[in-house]
Amino acid sequence: MATTVKTKSCPVDILAFNAIEKVQQMNAPVLYQVDPVVRRDLDFQLDQIPRYWFANDPFRTRMFDALSLTFPDGERYFIQSVRLFRDQIHDPILQQRVADFIKQEAQHGIAHDKMNQVMRQQGMPVDQFIHFLTKMFKFELENRSPQYNIAMTAAAEHLTALMAETFYSHKITLVEAHPYVRALLAWHAIEEMEHRDVAFDVMRQIAQVPESTRKFALLFTTFMMFNFTLYRTHVMLKHDGFGPWQRIKMTYQGLPWFIGKKGILSRMRKPYMDWFKADFHPSQHAVIAQYKTWLDTLAQTDDPIAAGEAFWQAGR
Repeated sequence: MATTVKTKSCPVDILAFNAIEKVQQMNAPVLYQVDPVVRRDLDFQLDQIPRYWFANDPFRTRMFDALSLTFPDGERYFIQSVRLFRDQIHDPILQQRVADFIKQEAQHGIAHDKMNQVMRQQGMPVDQFIHFLTKMFKFELENRSPQYNIAMTAAAEHLTALMAETFYSHKITLVEAHPYVRALLAWHAIEEMEHRDVAFDVMRQIAQVPESTRKFALLFTTFMMFNFTLYRTHVMLKHDGFGPWQRIKMTYQGLPWFIGKKGILSRMRKPYMDWFKADFHPSQHAVIAQYKTWLDTLAQTDDPIAAGEAFWQAGR
């Protein structure tokens, strides 16, 4: 927020005003913002991936699959939540960012629909999950305020951007993942970095969501996302033929990889908590270090799998 400083017209006061301006600039948070770029028709050859594409581990594979299942309907919900405010946006820059956000999210839905089709062919109850998600998001849009829905969208975008950073900042995290799925998630990660602040800016600048709603949104979204993901994982493992005790054992052994003391999602703790600061903005977090590697490789090869591999290899 800009600060108005009244001064008299004398050289000393002008110097004092300039000094105040410099201090304000020094104390202002650095924003790392990149523009969304719409990329279409990327082929990740998902029909060629094995059943258990993550280290031949059913639990880890199905946890990621369960998260992926949410994306097509989730992306459509995000689009609708932002559109509720589109006619109130008069800033041409924000208008363009919103337009590109919508196009990117639509492409994510298409790509993860293809992943869902792979799971259908494996005998997973994908349509059962999607039916529930469709009803849930429809209820939210029809029965909750536009402010509530844009807050939920901004919170979910914060979560997915943090997961993008977490999954790819350390190469070892996805070392055992199949390269085609790793490439799909890399592309999704790149675009989460590009539009992570769009819904937030609509929420803050246009919707004027109360701070209490904004903070609640992240806690509730996190709770719902984790529990639904774990529930769907168990349902899919059941369809894979694993009995109740096998699934309990898999969860006991596999869940610490995600949320244990050294779990991959546990690394998100500090940036996750930044959300609750009054002056928080998503672009205060630096863009992932190897962002340009992905862009350059895609430009050189026109191959999203090669770009994903270069992006993953460039991790620490």
